[in-house]
Amino acid sequence: MLWAAAAATAHPALTTHEALSGVFGSISLASWIFLLVPQLIENYTQGSAEGISLAFLAVWFLGDIANLAGALWAGLVPTVIALAIYFCFADLILITQCVYYNLKNSRRSRKASARSTDSVEAPLLGRRDSSNIGLPGSHRRGSQASRRRRASSLPALAHVEAGGSTWIKNALSVIGVCVVGAAGWAIAWKTGVWAPQPQHQDEATEMALGAQILGYASAVCYLGARIPQIIKNQRDKSCEGLSLLFFMLSLLGNATYGAGILFHSQEKEYLVTNLSWLIGSLGTMVEDVTIFIQFRAFGSAETSSAVEA
Repeated sequence: MLWAAAAATAHPALTTHEALSGVFGSISLASWIFLLVPQLIENYTQGSAEGISLAFLAVWFLGDIANLAGALWAGLVPTVIALAIYFCFADLILITQCVYYNLKNSRRSRKASARSTDSVEAPLLGRRDSSNIGLPGSHRRGSQASRRRRASSLPALAHVEAGGSTWIKNALSVIGVCVVGAAGWAIAWKTGVWAPQPQHQDEATEMALGAQILGYASAVCYLGARIPQIIKNQRDKSCEGLSLLFFMLSLLGNATYGAGILFHSQEKEYLVTNLSWLIGSLGTMVEDVTIFIQFRAFGSAETSSAVEA
């Protein structure tokens, strides 16, 4: 009887709320792990990082640093600390890639500008296109006009199909992340790696005040990080160079993270303790939706020019 009671205490029955909390938390974890991969691929494919705001990444990086410091201060489990370190490391990779492409393309632009200056100073008789003699820049304007004519002659259905296929691929990727997260939780539950946490915390396990302050600092950084990106998209009237899947995974991660906390417990003390993380996750969802609206309104520069032509 004593052994049975001890076994029941070590492996308590799993309730529906605890299971949902675990599943949502695991899906959120999978979203954060794969979050930056789409944007890294997008930058590599385009050979440019002009679409993403470095201020966005810098403030987000500060938020991850505050999150890591808070996790260390609170003495959280090693898995949480390891993930916080991974987030900071992944941020550095993306920031380094963006800085590299910006510097590389900046040098290339200066070289191209120097070559164009030399060509303008060259003898006009040496030009093969006699129709543009004496009209500097007319060839460039003509080529742009021809490109606009070709773009406007393309059927609009092609743009619709391309955009539709992109959304379908991204939706399938999101479903795949959800499946991986749910499967990961099931394996962790069956093997005993994951166990439901008690809803009631005693005074010895309460989070330190400094750790909570760092949690609020990270939440403020997460909330403010997307503002420079939203402003940049609005100023450029384009979302070219941004990965839509990147923000879809961000929305998924924030939504499931908040759901995992709320399904675990709705007690006042618990919610107050986790309020900073709830603000940081659920609050940024509004900004992610704003960026989705910009994707819908602006699209990429090519699509915009084709429509305007």
